[in-house]
Amino acid sequence: MQFAVDLQESIGKADVLIEALKYIKQFYGKTIVIKYGGHAMIDEGLKEKVILDIVLMKYVGMNPVIVHGGGPEITEVMDKMGKKSEFVNGLRVTDADAMEIVEMVLGRINKGLVALINQHGAKAVGLSGKDAGLISAEKCKMDVDLGFVGDVSEIDPTIINVLDKEGFIPVISSIGTCNGDTYNINADLVAGEIAASLKAEKLIMLTDVRGIMRDPKDEKTLISTIKVSEVDNLEKEKVISGGMLPKVEACEIALRGGVKKTHIIDGRISHSILLEIFTDSGIGTQIIA
Repeated sequence: MQFAVDLQESIGKADVLIEALKYIKQFYGKTIVIKYGGHAMIDEGLKEKVILDIVLMKYVGMNPVIVHGGGPEITEVMDKMGKKSEFVNGLRVTDADAMEIVEMVLGRINKGLVALINQHGAKAVGLSGKDAGLISAEKCKMDVDLGFVGDVSEIDPTIINVLDKEGFIPVISSIGTCNGDTYNINADLVAGEIAASLKAEKLIMLTDVRGIMRDPKDEKTLISTIKVSEVDNLEKEKVISGGMLPKVEACEIALRGGVKKTHIIDGRISHSILLEIFTDSGIGTQIIA
């Protein structure tokens, strides 16, 4: 009896692999940019699963590129150092002292992710926008001076392409440079710009919600597919609002740059990246051109 149960479980696992096969073939050799953030960066168990997903992607022939920020960790360190965090329209006011903290924390996060990927058998290299002129920035234009907060002015993906060709997974922190100064840039927007510059197959945004829902309190109202042409109306209706705005903007940037599909998914779900890429149903919201 137990043998029959075990056999049935094994057949079920084989069926899962067969379902994944068509997607493995479809995305073999393709670049997939992953914006890594939210609870999946803080919870060690979830972090492990995200990294395993990315390592598996590399082993089946895809080229994952990771972009990360570190907002909660930056706030925590600033609090410990007695420096108050101030935000304007969701952007952190960043003076010279705060910029040093931002760069230090992002560097620590970056090294930790690289070490974890290497530990699981893949090869990763940590980058910031300073490396090889990867991210050129410009000062963020707002009525209020936010200090060293920037927007992306240009991406030079040369170093990413070199690393991909040599089998490395690039792990990129969201800072850029302008005239020798370092700028803190929203990681969602950096991910969108990098995906566009690479003409990636997909951009995947990890969040702490199921995706875009008509009613944020009801997961049954999840919208599985949104066309770019529908975004403006959804913003007017406040279906897309708050922290979802830069994520959707990043998806729009990527799609305008030639990325085929973008996805906003819940990073709190175990192996969410694999479920989105390798299954017929997916788990989040895809935004398409």
